[in-house]
Amino acid sequence: MAREFSRTQRISDQVQKDLAQLIQREIKDPRLGMVTISYVKIAKDLGYADIYITVMAMGGKDEATAVKESLKVLNNAAGFLRGQLSSKIKLRVMPQLRFHFDESVDRGRRLNDLIIQASQADGRNNNSEDGE
Repeated sequence: MAREFSRTQRISDQVQKDLAQLIQREIKDPRLGMVTISYVKIAKDLGYADIYITVMAMGGKDEATAVKESLKVLNNAAGFLRGQLSSKIKLRVMPQLRFHFDESVDRGRRLNDLIIQASQADGRNNNSEDGE
């Protein structure tokens, strides 16, 4: 019977869990917004980990500024976070951390808005045809 999850997938899940706690508890930079780790993808050779995040803007900043500043803070703290992770997760090689903004949430939000607009326009068209 084949395993349900590969080793890299199990490591990704553990890195996501531990990294979320580390960011919440250890990073005290005021430029960092409310960060959510949406996905972690680790290379098969454990050379690097791509961490996809979403950011909620705080302090009256617009979302683009909050994302840019949060990514800068996290990429600067990647070495510290990697060291902390290596003490929690026992691996021979701890992957290099690379943070990216997860655009799928914004894309989904835009698609949802388009669907709502299309259904409202369709509803108006059906009502105008019924009135004739």
